[in-house]
Amino acid sequence: MRKEKRSLRQQQIEDAAYEVLEIKGYGGTSMLGIAKQARASNETLYNWYGDKQGLFQALVMRNAEQVKEHLETELETDHDAISILATLGPKLIELLTGDRAVALNRAAAADSSGELGATLSKAGREAVFPLLEQVLLRARAEGALTFEHSAEAVALYLDLLIGDQQIRRVIGRLPKPTEAFCKQRSDRAVGLFCQLLG
Repeated sequence: MRKEKRSLRQQQIEDAAYEVLEIKGYGGTSMLGIAKQARASNETLYNWYGDKQGLFQALVMRNAEQVKEHLETELETDHDAISILATLGPKLIELLTGDRAVALNRAAAADSSGELGATLSKAGREAVFPLLEQVLLRARAEGALTFEHSAEAVALYLDLLIGDQQIRRVIGRLPKPTEAFCKQRSDRAVGLFCQLLG
């Protein structure tokens, strides 16, 4: 199968997975159910993703891809770390509070096996956290921030940026944030972060 065609087919399968997930939850979602929804063969899903956990890991990774790629690209430049945070913030808010992240987090909360939660942590947080840590270490090296433990500094930044926005989205108490809100909240987080650690 040609690369473009396969990529389009994967997108259709992954869209179908979100549709089934929303209706049946993680426990009730099966590879066969997703295959039927996507009008694909069960064999194709197993060949491409391995199993249900592999498919959902791919969903989480694709959801985090833009933020991960942004950080990797920025870390290869000589941009100062604070300006990297300024451009990262809106993307990170969008990632963590977008419709797909909300669907995955709702499903993970309802999954008694803990499988989906572990997948979310591994493919999402654990993929982005070390890159964010590198940005803050650059900020310290540049003299823009002062901190002893980088993991604590990352946690503080995320607290200021995200706060309870994600959980309030997951429980249906907040609408999807606008682009303007994401930018404003990111600017506020960077400003407070620099005040506290500058």
